[in-house]
Amino acid sequence: MRQGILGLLRAAGDSYLSGEEIAEKLGVSRTAVWKHINELKAAGYNIESQARNGYKLVGAPDRLLPEVISHGLGNKIIGSNIVAFEDIASTNTEAKRLAAQGSPDGTIVVAESQNTGKGRLDRSFFCPKGGIWFSVILKPDFLPQEAPKCTLMAAVAIAEAMEKVGLRAGIKWPNDILYQGRKLVGILTEMSAEIDRINYVVIGMGINAIIDPKIFPEDIKDKAGSMSMFLGDFDRVAFFQEVLRRLEVHYLDVRRRGFAGVLDSWRRLSITLGEQINVLGINETFAGEAVDIDEDGALLVKPEGSEEIRKVYAGDVSIRPRK
Repeated sequence: MRQGILGLLRAAGDSYLSGEEIAEKLGVSRTAVWKHINELKAAGYNIESQARNGYKLVGAPDRLLPEVISHGLGNKIIGSNIVAFEDIASTNTEAKRLAAQGSPDGTIVVAESQNTGKGRLDRSFFCPKGGIWFSVILKPDFLPQEAPKCTLMAAVAIAEAMEKVGLRAGIKWPNDILYQGRKLVGILTEMSAEIDRINYVVIGMGINAIIDPKIFPEDIKDKAGSMSMFLGDFDRVAFFQEVLRRLEVHYLDVRRRGFAGVLDSWRRLSITLGEQINVLGINETFAGEAVDIDEDGALLVKPEGSEEIRKVYAGDVSIRPRK
């Protein structure tokens, strides 16, 4: 019902629409229209009411509500189903639950805040209001060994959306997005699969969008940043829509042609390649030059004092300051 009312008000533009007209078009009572209008106002919609003229939509809230996100989105898969929360423990946990219950390919779980957000290696992730905390459910037909490259796909989509708003951020292998040395984005990909098929992939993405740097916890305040530190205020919903559009473009391309295009885009946006780095692997630590990524998304590193190229599939890297 709320979607129907919003659709009619948007179609009316700057004109007022009477409660009687809305009720007639939706097949409900004027009392029901009045009730839903008040609910929309409570949710943050700016709706003007005038006696004898009716209602006019003046503005939508800066909140990540399904009807706000989907309006004008234009995607066929990513965001075709949106589940939103004011606060949640973890969007990834909820997305995995929904995926197991049969939620469709492209379902989005989004929250204004998370209270137990986590990143790679079970690290905690600070997720206050003002950020964009979401997970996407994918049910692709490619093989399970391809799934880790979905992390690279997500990083590319977000970095490209940032370019659109004038922020030329870079991707640090494998999945952090940084600007001026500060981390703006973290990505965590999880999967349920059998030997030869994927049941679902859940990509959790946390974007520090409009967050006051003063509230960052002590242990990350010198490393973390938010987009608003560099852009000032911006339209968070419109930016999120652009992220979803870029995800759709790459996901459709991956399903048609594989990950070659994503890998090329990742190389263009990388701040790791060509740099001297420290590799913190699961069982070892070494230094070298980041040369490239291979077709599996592994980082190719030439260790110091060696011509041998080593593949790094997992772990962390830190970029060494240039002399």
